[in-house]
Amino acid sequence: MPREGKLDRPPDLPAALKEAAIAALVAFGLFVLLIGIRTDQGPTGALVFTTRFGALAAIVAAVFVATALRALFWRRIVLAFGSVAPIPIKRSAARLANYAAAAFLGFALLVPIVFYGNRYLLDLGILIVTYTMLGFGLNIVVGLAGLLDLGYVAFYAVGAYSYALIAQYFGLSFWICLPLAGLLAAFAGILLGFPVLRLRGDYLAIVTLGFGEIIRFVLLNWQSLTGGPNGIPGIPRPSFFGLPFNASEHGFAATFGLHYSPTHRIVFLYYVILTLALLTNWVTLRLRRLPIGRAWEALREDEVACRALGVNTTNTKLTAFAMGAMFGGFAGAFFATRQGFISPESFTFTESALVLAIVVLGGMGSQLGVAIAATVMLGGFELFREFHQYRMLVFGIAMVAIVIYRPRGLVATRAPSVSLGKPKDISAAAVGDARTETPA
Repeated sequence: MPREGKLDRPPDLPAALKEAAIAALVAFGLFVLLIGIRTDQGPTGALVFTTRFGALAAIVAAVFVATALRALFWRRIVLAFGSVAPIPIKRSAARLANYAAAAFLGFALLVPIVFYGNRYLLDLGILIVTYTMLGFGLNIVVGLAGLLDLGYVAFYAVGAYSYALIAQYFGLSFWICLPLAGLLAAFAGILLGFPVLRLRGDYLAIVTLGFGEIIRFVLLNWQSLTGGPNGIPGIPRPSFFGLPFNASEHGFAATFGLHYSPTHRIVFLYYVILTLALLTNWVTLRLRRLPIGRAWEALREDEVACRALGVNTTNTKLTAFAMGAMFGGFAGAFFATRQGFISPESFTFTESALVLAIVVLGGMGSQLGVAIAATVMLGGFELFREFHQYRMLVFGIAMVAIVIYRPRGLVATRAPSVSLGKPKDISAAAVGDARTETPA
């Protein structure tokens, strides 16, 4: 049962009001320029200032009331979650996660069938699965190896541009360019790994952030190869075993006797990215059980202890960067063939921050958590599209709340990499009393 704190002590009303006033003052300072004042372009092209002090006052008042209630009542109640959740429930967490993963997979497989007539939801599904695959790749670097990477979008860009350039200059199909794009992205990951072998923590994050910006500026300024800010148009589309998705007599619809519909290509692309994401998930789970996967997790826990045990930390870091970059390259190649056009504006730091937020909020090291976080974040962004003025504020508050109350992510539990089997109980008869035993 949950136990309560000392409820006999009266609430300290002046202290609560003081804390609420300070919180309201901080909220006013944060939101006075974000919400209270808005700039618009006037009819003459000049900036026009409009005020929204009513909305600002409502937000400040809500912060004041919530902080006062928290200081008066909610802070004084302490829950002993260890007594609420018995041991059998804790042991069944892995089984519940398996059921949730199976249900999630079943729904993902049925999305094109259920929403076949809704092009918007199909495109949203492709976007969610794409970012789920990116989250799986970054989860190897951040979640398993514990290496903070803020430039993951660089590998995404390398994969996209590699596919676009190889397909256009050499005329190779998507299925041949896909592994080549992944290999080139893995090579870029190794190039990033070598200079940062001795860096950890904030220094590693700064270097990876700089690497992502370097790749973006190279794509922006190397106009003879990448097209610069104009990008690369006319990227070839994938085909179904050589059958294009068009209205010709040799197309996919005519070959199978179907009425031509542009939705056929969208459904095919959805299943392509879903297959790639499931393959990434399966490879990651298999790698976790191999010695290299256990070395990643050991590196995440304590690098000094890894070196003391004889683990080659250089190879361990390089393999983590290479594997994560390869999956990012696969996702980038799919993004290029899905859009048909790529430019440096598609690979900014915002993309890296979004993928990192998916990994952290879902639970570092948890594959199911990454999939749930990608669905909630991207689906939520589209759900609040009508409230575009406030949706970033709402999601910022939600992310802060999750970090405070669920610091390990939405799915904090995951199966161990190596299990020694079911623990055996020791009976009382097998345990001797040391006080009655006679020394030999």
